Amino acid sequence: MLIPGRCHCGNISLVLDWRDSTPEIPARACGCSFCTRHGGVWTSDPDAKLTVTTGDPLLVSRYTFETRTATFHVCTRCGCVPVVTSEIGNRVYAVVNVNMLENVDMSRIRRASTRFDGESTASRLERRQRNWIADVVFT
Repeated sequence: MLIPGRCHCGNISLVLDWRDSTPEIPARACGCSFCTRHGGVWTSDPDAKLTVTTGDPLLVSRYTFETRTATFHVCTRCGCVPVVTSEIGNRVYAVVNVNMLENVDMSRIRRASTRFDGESTASRLERRQRNWIADVVFT
């Protein structure tokens, strides 16, 4: 199933190719201060594919903090954060903010709260390699 999404103004758009056999879309509401303030509720599936398209690259800010292992792609026009990436071993992994998805039955989204406080950098990167989307294309 192809699920489109975008930031509020449409400068950052995405297409998430989600497995049709998955009845629910898991979503993790991160409890860190950045995600809480920006409405970050993230989904990923290692079998999914993601294509991200940027209208004006000059209107995209890339923000990293704490461990500097994840990059938040922030639209500077509308302030939305539709995608986060992590480069691990020359490969880009990503999670998508479910609040940016369009034309998806919201009853399929299963939200849960999560915190990653105290997680080592190595454990964090291993978790991302296991769970995040590994087929990511930026156009």
